[in-house]
Amino acid sequence: MNFMLRFNAIRTGYLLGISLVLAAIIYFFASNWGGLDRTVKIVLAAALIVLFYGLSFVFARIRAIPGQQAFLSNIFLVAGCIAFGVSVSLLGQIYNSHADSYGLFLIWSVPALLLSWITRYNPFYVLSYVLIHLGIWLYFYPTMQSASYSDLESLSIAGVFALVNLGLFLFTFLRRLSSIPLKYISFIVFHIALLTMTNSFALDKYGLVMNIPCIAVIAIGFYIFIKIRLSKTLLTLNALAASAFAVFKFIELAEAYSSSLFFVFGLIFVALLLTGNVWFFRYLNRLDKSSPDLSASAAETAVPEERGSEWISKTVSRMIKMVGVLIGSISLIGLITITANVNHTEYVLLGVSLLLMLSMIVIPESKLDSVIRYTLLTISYITGWVAIVWSDQTLLSVLYLIVSIAGWFRSIGKRQLFFAYAFVNLNLATILFQQFQEWERWNWTYEFIIFSLFFVNAVLYGTVLYGISYFIFKTELKEHLRNSSLFFSLLFLLWATFFEDVFPHSYMLINIFYLVVVTGMVFAFMRLKQKSAAIMSIVFWFIFIGFKYYDLLWTLLYKSFTLALLGVIAFGITWWLDLRTSHSGKAASEADHRSFSFMRLSPLLITIVIVLQLGIISYQTVRNETLLATGASVKLKLAPVDPRSVLQGDYVILNYDISTPPSSSMTPLQEKDWKRGKVKVVLSPGSQGVYIANRLYQDGEKLANHEIVLNGQWDGSRIQYGIENYFIPEGTGRTVEQNAHYAYIRVSRNGDALLERLAES
Repeated sequence: MNFMLRFNAIRTGYLLGISLVLAAIIYFFASNWGGLDRTVKIVLAAALIVLFYGLSFVFARIRAIPGQQAFLSNIFLVAGCIAFGVSVSLLGQIYNSHADSYGLFLIWSVPALLLSWITRYNPFYVLSYVLIHLGIWLYFYPTMQSASYSDLESLSIAGVFALVNLGLFLFTFLRRLSSIPLKYISFIVFHIALLTMTNSFALDKYGLVMNIPCIAVIAIGFYIFIKIRLSKTLLTLNALAASAFAVFKFIELAEAYSSSLFFVFGLIFVALLLTGNVWFFRYLNRLDKSSPDLSASAAETAVPEERGSEWISKTVSRMIKMVGVLIGSISLIGLITITANVNHTEYVLLGVSLLLMLSMIVIPESKLDSVIRYTLLTISYITGWVAIVWSDQTLLSVLYLIVSIAGWFRSIGKRQLFFAYAFVNLNLATILFQQFQEWERWNWTYEFIIFSLFFVNAVLYGTVLYGISYFIFKTELKEHLRNSSLFFSLLFLLWATFFEDVFPHSYMLINIFYLVVVTGMVFAFMRLKQKSAAIMSIVFWFIFIGFKYYDLLWTLLYKSFTLALLGVIAFGITWWLDLRTSHSGKAASEADHRSFSFMRLSPLLITIVIVLQLGIISYQTVRNETLLATGASVKLKLAPVDPRSVLQGDYVILNYDISTPPSSSMTPLQEKDWKRGKVKVVLSPGSQGVYIANRLYQDGEKLANHEIVLNGQWDGSRIQYGIENYFIPEGTGRTVEQNAHYAYIRVSRNGDALLERLAES
């Protein structure tokens, strides 16, 4: 056990180090540093691909780190695929291709799919899944323009996502493809897409009809996961889908038929739902006990550890309880608000809340079903908090806080305790806000509240950690208080990293403090064998790295150097610890038995994929350089604006005069047949050498010597030419907006264009 903890801690250290280095590379390229010309950038991008794949090959062959070389080889293989995607985005930045275009992600998905097929490695499966879905999403909803679709078109787009994920789920469920993450992710996204198709707000004509197949799919899911192939996890997710559908439909009905009678209906529905919940998990208990009655196919296919119905009952109960909480809360608040003939409805709400909460605290556990108890308790939390915010009375807020703490002491179960603890924090925040909302500067009040909540939770964590929490006698409560106080301490400290300077350089100091503390906690919890705390710290560590992509005082360039240095240090320290741990022959042999290198198993196939990636980079480079060298130079008038790309950094969106040409020259575009699609525009030089849109090109038409054909895409309101993005060094967007009035482009003989430079005249 001790060996396994060290083993996992070392792997975590390597992952942190490699993640920091990859983040540094993305930051560096996104900064668009003017100190490198495009040739150096292209060579550097190709070198990074070779470097990561080369490291994968090296670690597959050497024995420098017994027990971890296979793991590192595989991780560097994944890093190489990520480096390829970064390189493709860099080419888009260099040659000013569309920012975050669907083509970027689809090209990136090709080697990811091939490596998934070769290695059967879950990280490649997940990477391929994410890239393909991003590509499809950006195809229909590009960042460059606001797509406008009819109800039928929107329904069809959601249907594409539903069908893709249904097919993927069936492949994994029927074991044609072995990937547990893909099975669950595809199932969840399938139901999200299906629920989207029932949206009567957005799809007025089709949403109501789509309720029928959605209900049918959920019902079929329950039948399959109970009768045909018993699966606790899929049954839970199916119950979650049913809960989400019920809540969404209730919101739609509440919007259309809001009245006191409807809210009474909602409360009756909650009662029926809770009763049905009890009957349902009792049935599951009987189903599990009578497993011989299951069909032969179910008995053969059911996973042994999934036969216990207790876990299923609890999980389904939680899902249905969630529905009861939402619907019951909305119904109760709505009913009281509509029917109460008093001037201060908030006091009625607070009275009902306190009555419910005290009843649930006083009534013994044995006298009331736990599902009903916690549903009513949660409703009382929500309505009570709404009431104290509405009333804005500190005394009532303190009273409610005391009752909430008592409710936490009476709660049983991790989720119920966490929910109650979260409301205690929310109540405390409300009291602090009521006390200090009169401060002249709102940001001081806001920051004071967050720091106070961090301090309270940190003190509680330290109190429990060092065993001086004498006021808590139950071991379960102590364990929960330790985990919950740690979670909220990290949450509020992360929140504090987004504050502006309270005093000089406080923003930077808080960010450095957070990174150092959380990194130290990861290794400390690993060493102390506190698995849940270690996982929590790792999650917050990655959240910080993700959020701070742009949100720091430093530029991306300086952040890149800092992250690279931290990555090298983390990797070096982990390597040193790994070498010390690996002196044990037992450790090395056991680790070797656990893992193997894909680079060692399939070197030829992986080499072909690497060559393909380098070929794609080379082809794109040669194609763009040829167009720059041989294309006709054209000057266009423009008006830029300044957004930002996730992978490619800062850029300006260019709005050309030829993007919205006069209707007199583009009459066919106003016709119904030209609603969307490819067009060819004939450009001719006007005053000061600026080209203007003259007409649409007709096949076979002869052009004058001074005329040029430019390929475009008509979206119903304007023409996109693929030259609307111009990438710039970080922080220079405002200067470009003010000074750039013209764009110089290169146009090939077949009408493709490439943006060359911007100029004032």
